[in-house]
Amino acid sequence: MADLKPIQDKEKQVVYLKERLNIFMEVLDSIDPEEAEVEDIDRLIEMIDDIELKCEQFRGRE
Repeated sequence: MADLKPIQDKEKQVVYLKERLNIFMEVLDSIDPEEAEVEDIDRLIEMIDDIELKCEQFRGRE
C-alpha cells in the first residue's frame, strides 16, 4: 500500500512538483496540435489544476 502521508519536507515538495511538471511536459510534447482533441486539452488543464492545487497545499504547510 502506498504511503499517503502529506509531504512536509520542502526539498521533497520541490522534487514532487518537478516530477509532475516533467510528466506534463512529456504529455504536452506528445500531442500533435493538428490532431489534438478537446479531451486532450481538458487533460492538460486537469494536470495543471492538480499541480496548482498541490502548490497551494504545500504553501499551506509552511
